[in-house]
Amino acid sequence: MTSTGTPLPPHPSHPPCPPQPAVGDRRRWFALAIVMTAAFMDLVDVTIVNIAIPSIQRDEGATFSQIQWITAGYALAFAAGLVTGGRLGDIHGRKRIFLIGIGGFTLASALCGLAVNPEMLVASRILQGAMAALMVPQVLSIVHATFPAHERGKVFGLFGAIVGLGAVSGPLLGALLTEWNLFGLEWRPIFLINLPVGIAGLILGSRFISESKAPRALKLDLVGVALVTLGLLMLLYPLTRGRELDWPVWGYVSMAGALVVFAALVAYERHKGARDGSPLIELSLFRVKSFAAGVAVQTVFGVVLGVFFLVWTLYMQIGLGWSLLRAGLTGVPFSLAVSAAAGMSVQLLVPRYGRKVLQAGALVMAAGVLVYIWEAERYGQSISPWQMALPLTVMGAGMGLIVAPLTDAVLSEVPREHAGSASGLINTVQQMGNALGLGLVSVVFFGVIDERLAPAEVGPAFADGFRHALGWVAAVLGVIFLLMFALPKHPARHVEGTGAEDAPAVTKEPELVS
Repeated sequence: MTSTGTPLPPHPSHPPCPPQPAVGDRRRWFALAIVMTAAFMDLVDVTIVNIAIPSIQRDEGATFSQIQWITAGYALAFAAGLVTGGRLGDIHGRKRIFLIGIGGFTLASALCGLAVNPEMLVASRILQGAMAALMVPQVLSIVHATFPAHERGKVFGLFGAIVGLGAVSGPLLGALLTEWNLFGLEWRPIFLINLPVGIAGLILGSRFISESKAPRALKLDLVGVALVTLGLLMLLYPLTRGRELDWPVWGYVSMAGALVVFAALVAYERHKGARDGSPLIELSLFRVKSFAAGVAVQTVFGVVLGVFFLVWTLYMQIGLGWSLLRAGLTGVPFSLAVSAAAGMSVQLLVPRYGRKVLQAGALVMAAGVLVYIWEAERYGQSISPWQMALPLTVMGAGMGLIVAPLTDAVLSEVPREHAGSASGLINTVQQMGNALGLGLVSVVFFGVIDERLAPAEVGPAFADGFRHALGWVAAVLGVIFLLMFALPKHPARHVEGTGAEDAPAVTKEPELVS
């Protein structure tokens, strides 16, 4: 449709879409605002929890392993369920699954806020991650299925800005809500704040989001779901618990066995795709070069984010002894830089310079990490938020150059009938990388810290662990830079005069249900 609501003529290779009312165009922008709010809620929830983790540890007596599971449990459930969530949207309707997801996420948030011990909090976080796995894939698939190629750049630019805004709001909101100690609830309002947002999203989403689903009947692949979940658990559980249990032999056996499970998953998905055309993971997507390369980058980038954000929080609050509010405010330059760079990269830079923008982002972010290591070494325990502002701004700018255009590049050549599966995979691999990064915190951070420290030794030990972990982050960013050479030089939709916007890879329209 045009901006006035006039239906556009279908492309010759496209089946005609059902006629939409004149108000339809306005409704899809309302729908976009609603699904972006849900994505924002998910992003804020992650960053809020990171900033409040030391407070949860003190108030609930949580162990370091439980702290990792409060974050990694969410990421693991999120990663394990995302492909399934995307497929369920394709089968049963993206609106329907989105509403179930946002309702469940709201309920799980209430359970997190009412948790009476660390075990209940971990279980509620796992449920929250599972519900987010239903909700989040529908965001990108609804966008991909309802916005034409020439508008998606603007939409993904907005998505990048939402990422930055979520990164800004989460730490500040978490710090304020925890320090205010509303009604004597201590850290609990960081979860309870999701309730009014979730309820509003549920009501407005049921009214403004149009239903869409895959144009042909699909089936849910329960065996694939079981294999994905088993493989992720076998890989991540030993990583998270290994240090605490002194790295038992069964942990190494489990991690090696995970590779066997993933190999069995690929074989089974290939067989199921040939048999009935309804695999959980659409392996044909990996023949699209931009998608395969982008998935690899997303996975490794997730590792970077998983390691950095948890270690950074522990460093500021436990290593340096800073208050929640001071730590939250310290992250503002980083978040603002992410938001600004994300908007510029999609709208201005990528159309002109293509892949080089993403590679520049990896190098800029790595440069910021190296400056941070140098400053942490030079200033030690006396380092101030103002001294951190420079490296954090540089890191944020680098991250912003990556996050928004990477999503666009990965999805640019994906067939629309696989929009849900593809968006689920994109989120899955990033969350899998994130969970892997959180598990690796046991190795790259806690692994260099003595378990028995005198109070005066805690700060310097955490500072040393922080620098050590940042060294690993810089090395992984170098790997990301090299992986990006496999991305297309220019996203297909930016190539003028080639018909790339209507390439055969994206010729099928979604079935729209009024």
